[in-house]
Amino acid sequence: MVKAKKYRLFNHLWDKEDGLLSMLVLLFIMHFLFIPLFGNHSFLKLAMQIFWVLFLLSGIFALGTSKKQASLISIIPVLFVIVGWISLFDTSNFIIITDFVLSLAVLLLLITLVLIKVFEPGPVTIFRVAGSVVVYMLMASLWSIIYLFLFQRIDGSFQITLPPFERNSLEANFLYFSYITITTTGYGEILPLHPFARSMVQMEAIFGVLYPVILIGRLVSDSNTPDLRKNKT
Repeated sequence: MVKAKKYRLFNHLWDKEDGLLSMLVLLFIMHFLFIPLFGNHSFLKLAMQIFWVLFLLSGIFALGTSKKQASLISIIPVLFVIVGWISLFDTSNFIIITDFVLSLAVLLLLITLVLIKVFEPGPVTIFRVAGSVVVYMLMASLWSIIYLFLFQRIDGSFQITLPPFERNSLEANFLYFSYITITTTGYGEILPLHPFARSMVQMEAIFGVLYPVILIGRLVSDSNTPDLRKNKT
């Protein structure tokens, strides 16, 4: 297991199980405080992205099987930060699409690393359950990026009523929409109209229903396995 000394500040979140709970707290702060209240500040958004990229890089090196593998994978989050910075000044189609693809890739990488940590050998603890919730929240964030991209690239893909608040941002609105979709709440003030947008909403709703049953159910099953083996012996 490779360690990167320059990411030592973040290593605790990957080395210890209680780091999963810390991730959950950080996500709560970002999703329910920073993005709703300060999501319209581009440079603050970039600062949050840099923080999570450093966090992701530390996870890549902490959980990577080799230094070479970790170095190759780390190219993705580095490119994500570079393109994110360029997108503040260049709004060409190539930059927008590249930023979108890299955003999805970074989130999928982070989800994969958290799942690796959740399913590490050992007893199931409350921290691993917290890690499962982290994955749930990251998936909501991933779909919100897809919805925002569709809204910006396909006219009329969503019908949305923007609240009359200066702090409101499209990122905050679609993160909100993603949460009410993944939890199948559906208040109805944001409506998908384009067929592809509706397909994405349906997929997220199905994920939101099946995820707790499959993943968290598996954790409960794994926690009972040692007891069953012990009874057999």
